[in-house]
Amino acid sequence: MQYEIIVKSLEQQSQLSVHRVRQGFVEQRTATINRIRGLLSEFGIVLPLKASTVRSQAMACLEDLPGWSNTVVGDLLSELTRLDERIALYDRHIGQMARADARAQQLMLLPGIGQTTATAMVAMIGNGHEFRCGRQFAAWLGLVPSQYSSGGKARLGHITKTGDSYMRSLLVLGARAVLHAAQNKTDGLSRWAAALFSRRGYWRAIVAIAAKNARMAWAVLSRREQFTMLL
Repeated sequence: MQYEIIVKSLEQQSQLSVHRVRQGFVEQRTATINRIRGLLSEFGIVLPLKASTVRSQAMACLEDLPGWSNTVVGDLLSELTRLDERIALYDRHIGQMARADARAQQLMLLPGIGQTTATAMVAMIGNGHEFRCGRQFAAWLGLVPSQYSSGGKARLGHITKTGDSYMRSLLVLGARAVLHAAQNKTDGLSRWAAALFSRRGYWRAIVAIAAKNARMAWAVLSRREQFTMLL
């Protein structure tokens, strides 16, 4: 399903630019970590994907690297520190945006939605009036299954992954946090999430939680509804 391009105010555009630049720094950091791992692997030093481990072990073996490799990896580690500082700065910018916006604060009451997701959603869709309902918003984000016909019957496939990948990834990350925390909680949402995981598996449960959060977030923005009414 296609929707018209959402017209954003200048304030929304400026807030969205903070998210876009921060995400660019995050992608640069990931690329830098992978470059360090790749260089070290040429010398038989294989590091895991975990960023903190790459930082510590790469620094520990820095003096043992031959020739110019010491300089190259050292420079990459310095660049990694610079990117960490930039990302931390933009996290503070996002925190300021969240504190200044009542809509973002209301969204942050939803399980799995923190200040990054809340401010990104406000910057992206404002009050959400371009969508008729929460399901339409979830469909715009690509968090609904595609449909196809097989044997004369309508069937559901994988999620469409249309719309904004950044917003979708934030909701998926939040859904993972919700599902992880659900194992130790007994509230309605946690019981629903845990049952969904048992019945349909991890990934489908994550997508369903993310889609549910998108629908609830739309209701908060467009109707000013309290999230407790929607669980």
